[in-house]
Amino acid sequence: MKAGSKVRAVRYGPVSLRLHPRALAVGAALLLVALAVALVNLTSGDFPLPASDVLRSLVGQGDAGTDFIVLELRLPRVLLTLLVGAALGAGGAVFQSLTRNPLGSPDFVGITVGAATGALVVMLILGGGGVQVATGAVIGCVATSVGIYLLAFRRGAQPFRLVLMGVGVSALLEAFNSYLIYRGRLDEAMAAQVWQIGSVNGRTWTEVTIVGVAVAVLLPIALYYGRQLTMLSLGDEMAVLHGVPVERSRIVLALAAVGLAAGATAAAGPIAFVALAAPPLAARLTRSPGAGILPAAMMGAALLTAGDWAAQHTLPGDDIPVGIITAALGGVYLTWLLIHERRTRG
Repeated sequence: MKAGSKVRAVRYGPVSLRLHPRALAVGAALLLVALAVALVNLTSGDFPLPASDVLRSLVGQGDAGTDFIVLELRLPRVLLTLLVGAALGAGGAVFQSLTRNPLGSPDFVGITVGAATGALVVMLILGGGGVQVATGAVIGCVATSVGIYLLAFRRGAQPFRLVLMGVGVSALLEAFNSYLIYRGRLDEAMAAQVWQIGSVNGRTWTEVTIVGVAVAVLLPIALYYGRQLTMLSLGDEMAVLHGVPVERSRIVLALAAVGLAAGATAAAGPIAFVALAAPPLAARLTRSPGAGILPAAMMGAALLTAGDWAAQHTLPGDDIPVGIITAALGGVYLTWLLIHERRTRG
């Protein structure tokens, strides 16, 4: 945290917590924004519904027709955007802190590209679908992460080598993915290309369950070990002097972040730039040098939910994949980041 930031210690018996009031307030505000946009998404569509009817359906007091539209058609998609956004935001915050690099997100270091490779192998070579594609994405994500770590390992895995190796592996896997799509049948290649863009269109409760389990299991672990990220960002020597188990904390955090990215990609495809942009945007709101995991998760949920609303309304009558919207916003964000960096150093 920056100098002057207020930190409060809360003790309850043997348990003590350090609370950052501004970070908690920002996280709560972003959650409210995400939920508000989610409610708007539940009301809009081919059959617009009043917010009061949607709320009645959510509490079990709606009529059969409204319940079907809200609970079966729209709610899985809305929950998926919230959960996938939170998973990508939290995973991006962990990766950027561990690599000490604002570009050290799952998008740039090859994690989501590896997940796409696993999914494409299942779709185009093995002929699988549904849960099998999701399983292939998880396996591809984990295998790519392990491969990058082993290739970058040399008396420890230094952040700079991890980022460079991740970029190189990502380029190779992108080429392989393009080859798979080129060799596939036309209908399979089109389906694979849409999946690679990243979309929440037509997703069901199965995908919600996949990413929901990942968030429920791994986000608490990331939050618990995330207390060590500040020390780890100062360097291994400083962290050791403060009693931080460096390698164990780094491995646990990396595995949690990989699992979050894998679950999100398995459910919705490799949605770009949410993991990259959510942590620094949350850090600006919390006025801290590094984003907390929870504010970044809430920022990711808000960004993806708003992006899904834009995907449904940008072109009238055409529900485009949300990955197109996030990629466009990511390009604007990167351009702004480069201009800001130039002015800062100028």
